[in-house]
Amino acid sequence: MNSPRTTLYRDKQNAKLMGVCAGIADYTGVNPLWIRLGFLIAVLSGVLSPVVLPLYFLAGLLLNKKPEYLYREKPEEQKYWQGVRQNPKRTARQIRSKMKDVDRRLAEVETFYVSSNPRLHAEIERLR
Repeated sequence: MNSPRTTLYRDKQNAKLMGVCAGIADYTGVNPLWIRLGFLIAVLSGVLSPVVLPLYFLAGLLLNKKPEYLYREKPEEQKYWQGVRQNPKRTARQIRSKMKDVDRRLAEVETFYVSSNPRLHAEIERLR
């Protein structure tokens, strides 16, 4: 089961023809220019054109259009989801690492708060 953010879509908003290259670029995080150039080279080389051209039109027919709400994502959110699509395990490790760091910092704050700190205790009593 895929999340809507980890699914390959046709990107009609940034499309030149059917939105397949723009969708692949959005999915992988690569500049659409490079995807289009690679497609163009594959077609013009003649060797791959009998395969690539029908696959392009088949993908254009079978892929769903990108939902509107995904166009409103912030750039850092898009970058995060591209990372999830490219390497989910690495993304999970990064999140786990950030959570460990937050947990460590919270433990330091808790230790400072719970420890016998007379100055802090006096300040808290003064504020009451």
